Amino acid sequence: MTRGIATRLLVLVGLLAVTACTATPPPPLVPSTPGMTVVPKEKLNEIVVGVDDVKGGYNPHTFAGQSTITTALASVLLPSTFRTAPDGGQVLDRTLLLDARVTRADPYTVTYTIRKDASWSDSAPVAAEDFVYLWQRMRSEPGVVDPAGYRLIDDIASREGGKVVEVTFAKPYPGWRTLFHDLLPAHLLKDAPGGWSTALDDSFPASAGPFSVKSLDRPRGEIVLERNDRFWEQPAALDRVVLRRASQHDIVGALKTGDDQAALVRADAIAMTDLAELGKATPLTITQVPRAEVVQVLLRPAAPQLSDVRVRTAVMSALDRDELIAIGSRSGPGAGLRADAQIVPPTKSGYRKTLVATDPAATARLLSEAGFSKPDNGQWSREGRPLNLTIAAPEGVEPYVTIATQLQRRLALSGIASEVRTTPANELFGVDLAGTATSNGEPPEVVDIAVVPLVDTGDSAAVLASAFGCRSTTGDPGTPIPANLSGFCDQSIQPVIDDALTGRLLLAEALATVEPVLWQQAVAMPLFQVTDVLVTLPVAQGVSAGAPFAGPLSGASTWRREGR
Repeated sequence: MTRGIATRLLVLVGLLAVTACTATPPPPLVPSTPGMTVVPKEKLNEIVVGVDDVKGGYNPHTFAGQSTITTALASVLLPSTFRTAPDGGQVLDRTLLLDARVTRADPYTVTYTIRKDASWSDSAPVAAEDFVYLWQRMRSEPGVVDPAGYRLIDDIASREGGKVVEVTFAKPYPGWRTLFHDLLPAHLLKDAPGGWSTALDDSFPASAGPFSVKSLDRPRGEIVLERNDRFWEQPAALDRVVLRRASQHDIVGALKTGDDQAALVRADAIAMTDLAELGKATPLTITQVPRAEVVQVLLRPAAPQLSDVRVRTAVMSALDRDELIAIGSRSGPGAGLRADAQIVPPTKSGYRKTLVATDPAATARLLSEAGFSKPDNGQWSREGRPLNLTIAAPEGVEPYVTIATQLQRRLALSGIASEVRTTPANELFGVDLAGTATSNGEPPEVVDIAVVPLVDTGDSAAVLASAFGCRSTTGDPGTPIPANLSGFCDQSIQPVIDDALTGRLLLAEALATVEPVLWQQAVAMPLFQVTDVLVTLPVAQGVSAGAPFAGPLSGASTWRREGR
């Protein structure tokens, strides 16, 4: 009996052994990599925003750096003394300042008190040196946006270890709240080779906002912003915001599949139609976001061929403004924001139409009066030399290049020869239009007509003084003051411009005097306000157009992704 049981046990053990040999072995264990965490893509707490481009040049204070992306990055990376409120006014940014007020009338002095915990992402404090650096650069560098207010500053004093800043003005300046937006890290830029002109070409050296740059890959067209763990205020709700470049067609496709949760593009008529179709099947919100940027054509009195107002008026009369607006806006939302005034953009409070119609028939008469002649079907010339104008636009920047090309075609129909020159933006604004020598000491290229932006940084009186005011001096021979982009100066209206800047005259009263002169002098033809389109899916919570001209990313710290 015992032997039988033993035999059966041996057989059972044998069968189990055979079964074990033939069964599929368990998968091998994969050792983990120390310090490496793999996060499933669907679990990332991020919002992906489709954009037109992520090209470099991110200095928000220069004409060369103006773009949707620059505004977006500056709003979440750089500190500002004041921010734009929903009604367009300026409100104290308490994430940076404890207080800011006028503390003395004579001399006019504004005192800023910076939070002691406000610091850059490399731990350096945000301090008075950042104010000084921006002031010095804005008053002296060519190609900067709206420098007139900074040029009224006489001195900046530092108190309490740089956390109290006293700014003294030569004259009262009611627009002082619009100064010191988007402060830059002076400790990293002031001694860097090419600091002002090149330091923000590819990225931001430090952040003092709710996000920092994790990666900026221009060839791939992607910018990844991550929560700034050194930010001293309420942390951002999202881990990341990703800006991803694609064509408008591909962006519509990415919204359809949910790969993008939002988009911010300068949509043309075709893209608007595609988005409307997508909206029939996919819940989404479409919002127009006007930029602080008006496309304008400058006919430069500083250029010898256009120094005569009759020639400028003749050239302006030859242009088809409606055509330029349609082509430049690509019949998108910008076409509905025609800029019929010289200074205030269409969507800003205080905008009033002042447009003076041109007479196409005046071209031939005025050129003849100026001594030019034109044989039948020929070109206008004087003393055997043709009227041949140079039209400049910033290289690769739309809609400026497209408008410049169309402008050339239109002038050709009137017998006016021209050539289009697309110039790198830094060179165009910093050398050619500023009238300064190149780094090699060579003279700037002569530009007769420039297709460039007019940018409103908050104080329209400063826009007026910066864009059309006469060249002034600081009393410091070592600090040259670049001329405005057009080289225009009319001493008869300069006192009015000065009074508007310093508050002795209401802006509306000043514009009633100045704008008719600007139209009569045929210096600038404003076209339209550049307008982006913001598209959001329901999953992207809290994403909105933002305050006027601040851009949608100004509220990115409060964005949330549904279900994350």
